[in-house]
Amino acid sequence: MTAASLSEKLRKKECSAVEITRSVLEQIEKTEDKIGSFVTVCEEQALKKAEEVDRKIAAGEALSSLAGIPIGVKDNICTKDVLTTCSSKMLYNFVPPYDATVVSRLKQADAVIIGKCNMDEFAMGSSCETSYFKKTKNPWDPAYVPGGSSGGSAACVSAGEAVLSLGSDTGGSIRLPASYCGVVGLKPTYGSVSRYGLVAFASSLDQIGPLGRSVEDVANLYEVICGRDPMDATSAAREYGAFAQKINRSVKGLRIGIPKEYFGDGVEPEIKAAVLESVDRLVKEGAQTVSISLPSTDYALSAYYIISSAEASSNLARFDGVKYGYRAKDFTNLIDMYEKTRSEGFGDEVKRRIMLGTFVLSSGFYDAYYKRAKQMQQKIAQEYAEAFSQCDIILTPTSPSTAFRMGERTDDPLKMYAADICTVTVNIAGLPAISVPCATASNGLPVGMQMIGPKFSEQMLFDAAGCFENICGGFGVAPSVKA
Repeated sequence: MTAASLSEKLRKKECSAVEITRSVLEQIEKTEDKIGSFVTVCEEQALKKAEEVDRKIAAGEALSSLAGIPIGVKDNICTKDVLTTCSSKMLYNFVPPYDATVVSRLKQADAVIIGKCNMDEFAMGSSCETSYFKKTKNPWDPAYVPGGSSGGSAACVSAGEAVLSLGSDTGGSIRLPASYCGVVGLKPTYGSVSRYGLVAFASSLDQIGPLGRSVEDVANLYEVICGRDPMDATSAAREYGAFAQKINRSVKGLRIGIPKEYFGDGVEPEIKAAVLESVDRLVKEGAQTVSISLPSTDYALSAYYIISSAEASSNLARFDGVKYGYRAKDFTNLIDMYEKTRSEGFGDEVKRRIMLGTFVLSSGFYDAYYKRAKQMQQKIAQEYAEAFSQCDIILTPTSPSTAFRMGERTDDPLKMYAADICTVTVNIAGLPAISVPCATASNGLPVGMQMIGPKFSEQMLFDAAGCFENICGGFGVAPSVKA
């Protein structure tokens, strides 16, 4: 069931928050060994919170739309007194002394945090295979990846192990797993959701966002977590509305931009056909299409990996074994401790990006690589601004393919990076985008469609995505996880 329908049942006292929480915990017990969505399951804390919600309901207190709803939280978002590992050996024992702002807001809304979701190590990956602890599998078919880096956050919603979840998106890390796992995922406008308490990968690109089984659920969760935060200097000072209540599910008169660069040779024909068929269905509802061009898309992936790796190189310098996390056992001096701790504590993909980032920031190469990548970032943002003068939203595939098989791309980093080609430009430009399921491919796996809007146009995206959800008859049915 969706969060909205469960919330209504709670208000009518047709079920209790404890019953909802227990049902989710039972599903985790049944499916977790097959899917591997969680690093930590917070059973005791979850039931305690659910009991608190039931007491408030019995007392007739007004409750938020998320009260009593079980939510998974990606394991790079700090949770007080609960392990936050970033799925890395480097933070295998780290228990934060504080909550991230988004977690504080979930608690204020009386949501039930069910556990911490598995992810690619330090959010670096597109398949959820680089985690130190386990590999998360796709609930539609465990032989396939769930996408990354928020693979656990998408898989737990898809498998019924949580009703909603939070992920983080640096280059597509919410939208890609949402597409692969057949759920709805929103990458919000940069600055609309506080990053305080999010373990940084690439600070100028990272953004926390919601995943769920319906557009309304995602809008409700976004409504709770968005807003100005004095603890985050990059959070935008502006008013945010009641998004879920205002969804009008109409595309009448909406101008949809179709960028030719996103429907080229790199996109599988079946994906292209499914997305274009979905466009036709929106046109029948009153939308109109506009052909547009985003010519710098070909350079976006290169620019993204230079910028993100440079920022990762800087951000991950703090993990040295001195104050917290993993520390090597045998060393002779301070430098030796640094080297051995980082060599043993980080996985191959994290080391690869630290090395790349350090290289592009080094003397003699800064201007040739990092500076040019930042110039390309400005150009991509300008091209989006020009495109939005011709259309209201831009529609593309979320990924050039459906989910790929476990282990298929682990030995080919460049092929793995190519999975992000449809999503990275959104982060580079700081825009919002939502991925919704639009079809099922011939291999039985979901196909995702991405809607991109101008900055702070989340309401328009919810309207368009909500309209498409009505056309499809809803996205709420999770695939059965075989016993």
